[in-house]
Amino acid sequence: MSVMLDVIMRRFIRRGILDVRYPDGRTRRYGTHGPQAGLWLETRRAELGLIVNPGLLMPEAYMEGGLRPMGCSLYALMEVLMMNVQNPAHPAMQVVARMRRLRRAWSQSNPAPRSRRNVAHHYDLSGRLYSLFLDRDRQYSCAYFAQGDESLDEAQEAKKHHIAAKLKLDRPGLRVLDIGCGWGGMALTLARDYGARVTGITLSTEQLEAARARAVAEGLDDRVSFELVDYRDLNQRYDRIVSVGMFEHVGISHYGEFFARLRDCLAEDGVALIHSIGRADGPGATNAWIAKYIFPGGYSPALSETTAAIEQSGLWITDIEILRLHYAKTLAHWSRRFAANRTIIASLYDERFCRMFELYLVSAELAFRRQGQINFQIQLTRDPTAVPLTRDYMFDAERLHGVAAERMTEAAGD
Repeated sequence: MSVMLDVIMRRFIRRGILDVRYPDGRTRRYGTHGPQAGLWLETRRAELGLIVNPGLLMPEAYMEGGLRPMGCSLYALMEVLMMNVQNPAHPAMQVVARMRRLRRAWSQSNPAPRSRRNVAHHYDLSGRLYSLFLDRDRQYSCAYFAQGDESLDEAQEAKKHHIAAKLKLDRPGLRVLDIGCGWGGMALTLARDYGARVTGITLSTEQLEAARARAVAEGLDDRVSFELVDYRDLNQRYDRIVSVGMFEHVGISHYGEFFARLRDCLAEDGVALIHSIGRADGPGATNAWIAKYIFPGGYSPALSETTAAIEQSGLWITDIEILRLHYAKTLAHWSRRFAANRTIIASLYDERFCRMFELYLVSAELAFRRQGQINFQIQLTRDPTAVPLTRDYMFDAERLHGVAAERMTEAAGD
C-alpha cells in the first residue's frame, strides 16, 4: 500500500465514507459519516494516478480496468469522490487546477478548423449510439421538467416549446436561424408547429445528413434547410435566432466574436435565445479528462463571463432563466437508457468506450447535483421594445401550445 496515497486520502475524504482496497490486498477506510462507497485499485499504475493527477488519470484507469467500484455502483463511488473535489487537501489537484486556469486561453482557442475537429470528435459518432440513449427526437441537451415526473420524451418536447415561447413566434413565416442544430429536432418543431422558415447550421457531417433526411421524410424541406456552416461565416439577417447546447463549444476567447456576429445577423426587431450549460460559482476550467476524451475545446461558462461579452456587443439582455437540476434529471434518464442498451453499444464500439461514456454521464449528472453546474437561457434583442414589458407572453404561449396539443391528441383518439 502506498503510504503517500494513504496520507492523501485521509486528508482528502472529509465528506462521506470511502473504503479503498489497494493492489496488495489491504483495505483502508476514509471518512466517518455520509454516503458510503468502495474503490478497488487493481494496479499500481491506477494507484500512482490517484497521487499524480487524479482528475485525468483516475478516469483513464477506470476506462482501462485498473480500478473499479467495490461493493457499490459507479454513481455511488463518483458521488463520494466528487463531494470532496473542492477539498484543498490533495496537493496535486490544486497544482493541476492552477495549471488548467493558466492554460485556459490556449485550450479555449477554437478557430474554425479546430472547431470542426472538436465537433467531429463527439458528434460524428455513430448515429445509432445516440438513438439508443436519447429521446425519440434526439435532443442532446437539457430537458425541461415543468412538473418533475415527466418522461424524457415529454420533458424534451416541453423544452422545445419553452424555448419557442421565449422566441415570441407570434406570426408564421418568421425567418429563424438555429446555430448548432444537432439532428434537426428544434428546427423541425419550429417549422411544423409555429410556421417558421428555419435555417439550421452545424459542423457535424453526421448530424447534417440525418437532419436533412428528417426534413424530407416529414415533408418540411420546403421550410427547413440545414447547412454545414460555421457561425463566423454567416452574413444574412434573421427575425429569430436560437442556439441550444452550442455555446459551450465557442471558447472563451471567441465570446466577443460570437455575440457580435449574433447581433449582426439579428433583425432590428429580432429576438434571440441562447441555451447553455453554465457555472454557478464563477469562471473555472474544463476537467482534463472531459477535455481530452469527451468535449475537446468545450467549456461551461460562468454567467459573469457570458454577460460581460454580451455587454460589449450592444445587445440587450431581456430575460435570463436559470435551470438548476433539470440537466441532472436529463442525464439520469440518459444513464438508464445507456445501461439498458449497453450490450448493443459495446457491439458498436467496445468495453473501453462503454466505460468512458458511462463515467461521462454519471460525472456530468453529479456535477449538476454536487458541483454547481447549471443551465441558463438568455433572451437577447437589439431593441429593448422588441418584446413585451412583462414575461406573461411566454406563459401564454406555452399554455396555448399545451391546449392545442391536447386537442390534437383528443382528435387523434376520436
